[in-house]
Amino acid sequence: MTKSGKKPATNRDKATAKRRNQILEAAVICFLERGYHQTGVRDIATRAGVSLGNLYNHFPGKHDVLVEIAMLERQEMEPFLKILAAQSPAPKVLEKFLKAYGKYLAAPENVILTLEITSEAIRQPDIAQLFLENGDELTNALTAVLRRGIEDGDLRRVPDPEQVSQMILDVLEGGAYRSVLSKVPMRKVVGSVVDFVQASLLPRQ
Repeated sequence: MTKSGKKPATNRDKATAKRRNQILEAAVICFLERGYHQTGVRDIATRAGVSLGNLYNHFPGKHDVLVEIAMLERQEMEPFLKILAAQSPAPKVLEKFLKAYGKYLAAPENVILTLEITSEAIRQPDIAQLFLENGDELTNALTAVLRRGIEDGDLRRVPDPEQVSQMILDVLEGGAYRSVLSKVPMRKVVGSVVDFVQASLLPRQ
């Protein structure tokens, strides 16, 4: 037993986890290249280098693969949640978060995959729930920073910090979509968003 009380992973457990991750990585590549609906289970198996039966041993179907990917997205939010949890002055935390999240969104594959998950979330309640939970956690963490900044006098008072947080994320993520479509450098988008947020929230002299 390990210190956490869990049994140590066996070689079989490690092999299973490795094969599962291999399938997920292959699915991500297929979804990026073809789109979710144009990708078949056989395409994922071929890309992963496994048999169709082997894939079904890990995932009942393509939908279950997408659910797992949506769950993994939560792990990718951890660095940004950590930034927002810092107790530095709110304006500094905001700027650091915007630049870090903007850098993440600058990768076209992150934007495209998010769009694929979003489009399927509209049709599938379980994926929608995961997607909304991920978004809510980021919004809540950003809202906490705004409220702390307002209380400390570092940020201008706004009627609804939660709505402002959602607007900030919408502007940044919308800019990332535009960047992918129009080839506008994401650094320009992020710079404009930082200027906009500072002009909107910093106390007026």
